[in-house]
Amino acid sequence: MSISAKYFPDEPTAPKVVTTEFPGSVSVKAQKDLAKVFDARAAYFVADYEKSIGNYLVDVDGNVFLDVYAQIASIPLGYNNPALIEAAKSDKMTRAIVDRPALGNFPGKDSAEIIADVLKVAPKGQDKLWSGLSGADANELAFKATFMWYQAQKRGYTKAFSEEENISVMKNQAPGSPELAILSFERAFHGRLFASGSTTCSKPIHKLDLPSFKWPKAQFPSYKYPLDKHEAENAEEDKRCLAIVENLFQTWSVPIAGLLVEPIQSEGGDNHASQEFLQGLRDISLKHGALFIVDEVQTGVGATGKLWGYEHFDINPLPDIVTFSKKFQSAGYFFHDPEIVPNVAYRQFNTWCGDPARMILAGAIGKEVLKHDLPALTAKVGAYLYSKLEALQAKYPKYIQDLRGKDRGTFIAWSLEDGAARNKFLSDMKTVGVNIGGCAEESVRLRPTLVFEEKHADILVAAIEKVLSGY
Repeated sequence: MSISAKYFPDEPTAPKVVTTEFPGSVSVKAQKDLAKVFDARAAYFVADYEKSIGNYLVDVDGNVFLDVYAQIASIPLGYNNPALIEAAKSDKMTRAIVDRPALGNFPGKDSAEIIADVLKVAPKGQDKLWSGLSGADANELAFKATFMWYQAQKRGYTKAFSEEENISVMKNQAPGSPELAILSFERAFHGRLFASGSTTCSKPIHKLDLPSFKWPKAQFPSYKYPLDKHEAENAEEDKRCLAIVENLFQTWSVPIAGLLVEPIQSEGGDNHASQEFLQGLRDISLKHGALFIVDEVQTGVGATGKLWGYEHFDINPLPDIVTFSKKFQSAGYFFHDPEIVPNVAYRQFNTWCGDPARMILAGAIGKEVLKHDLPALTAKVGAYLYSKLEALQAKYPKYIQDLRGKDRGTFIAWSLEDGAARNKFLSDMKTVGVNIGGCAEESVRLRPTLVFEEKHADILVAAIEKVLSGY
């Protein structure tokens, strides 16, 4: 019996479409009711999560969609997974929800155990974590840790703050408030808060009207596909982009304390990094005394066929900080250098310091991921699916361009000729019972659960062909 079948013996065997418009009439009414108290303009439809199961998402009209978007890449083990429901029913979860601790001041007697369970799925060599509330929050916390670390290297980790620092920081002035920067990349997405928004550079709507830090943006490689037919051109592209990063470190108006990168720029178009590019970034960060921060919010927890996306590459030495959220249902950052812990208590701090309830769920997710070796399953299914999509690409080259994600599990994407064609495709896929998402201006991205199997891939590919054959 397959892993999906063990979890979900009653999972649907195929999508079911009962409306001719999406959202359907019941969803439209529900959205109008919701809009009275909440901005519902971005809603695609209203879901019925009680009826959703496994890889299938049900809406309030009764449509049953094969879901390969999975709540923007954040459902790890399928809807209504019984193992996670059991974790949610535990006494430990009840205490975490009802008596939510201010973890920094009043940790519970089970706090160490909860955190240790999360660390079981941490990237190799990362044996510490700081917890947060969302992917954007995780990145902003990582920036704080980076700036504190950077200044401590100059000051001395154990040295007390000077009177001048204490006075000037209250006026938002140097030296207490130093001018420092985080280097990120064009087309990156790291969140929609203020500092994370300053590192985000995918779509204007994500950050319009927000004041921003004047931080540098380097160019991320744009590779030609298929990769094995364009090795020389792509190697030159790596060199070109690395030269830009090196130049920014040398010429930027303020010191760059940290370098932030996604192994695959997800929201920005599923733009993949190579081993050479990531190792080159690591080398540059070491050369200039900056921390190397890897944003694994979307690529983490098995989606690429490895537990963590950067583990496809032998990056040496290890990244300094790895941020996480999405499929882990929790958030924060992993690290290993004890000096990334600020030298004085209350510097990296807030009331809750994360959420033990979500960390309990993360530990339960991690347990299932390791128990069933779900990254290996994702790698196997991804290879199967990719080969099917390659065949479709040969048949419909106009609609499946720059197919990418080979050997990256089910983290697969392709492009259409323009945004209008992509948006029509996403919409038309609902008519054949598939909920699917896009990224950047003209790309389609696949983000199924970790229990998406070959039988689901067959349904997806048949649905794609049905839509494309009508164009």
